[in-house]
Amino acid sequence: MAARSRLIDLASIPTVAQLYRTKKLLPAESIDSAFPASQHLNDSIALILNDITKLDIDCIVNAANNSLLGGGGVDGAIHRAAGPQLVEECSELDGCDTGDAKITKAYELPCKNVIHTVGPIYWDRSQRQRQDSSQPETLLRSCYRTSMELAMQHGLKTIAFPAISTGVYGYPIDLAARAVTQEVRQFLETHAGVPNALHKVIFCNFEPRDMNVYAQMFTQFLPPTPEDLRIADQSAGPGVTNGI
Repeated sequence: MAARSRLIDLASIPTVAQLYRTKKLLPAESIDSAFPASQHLNDSIALILNDITKLDIDCIVNAANNSLLGGGGVDGAIHRAAGPQLVEECSELDGCDTGDAKITKAYELPCKNVIHTVGPIYWDRSQRQRQDSSQPETLLRSCYRTSMELAMQHGLKTIAFPAISTGVYGYPIDLAARAVTQEVRQFLETHAGVPNALHKVIFCNFEPRDMNVYAQMFTQFLPPTPEDLRIADQSAGPGVTNGI
């Protein structure tokens, strides 16, 4: 993997189609017919293992807390990379509800804008219990949907998501990846061909564990097209596992 210190442009981020065609993503043994193969989707969704603050694209999504004033994990990394002006702008936004999203400038980040969304707490460590009453999956899906809607409203064509709520908020990565892969697929299908449609939705993971889970989910919900398989068959060398 390339060093995480350099900037990553859009052309360097592999789409689902490119991952299948280079055999870095292998088809599932059985494909659920409820999720047919789509070249549009496979060309529009991308996956990368890197630091989201290094992506030179239209906008990145921050896994924020309700205050929007910074925190740990990806939230802290984005605020540090953007500089003090980001928290100054965020302080004027009056926070953000869980499942909702708000947009700011990106300041010292290479992207144009930052969309801040607040994911649900799946597991309350202090109370040692799952937060059943908060409907975590509904709220998590809303984070992705409202972020993409906000990007479209501002004419942004490329958006990158971290793995929202899967850190200290305790959302199991396999359940989160399953829900949001389906949510992004549905959103892109619904908005295909509309004005200001998104061109690329990028899942940017910092941990190899998360990357591998998303790869497995993609084989289920974003199967390869005949063209993806044809090009993969023409490439030299054996396939690799989906641990990308």
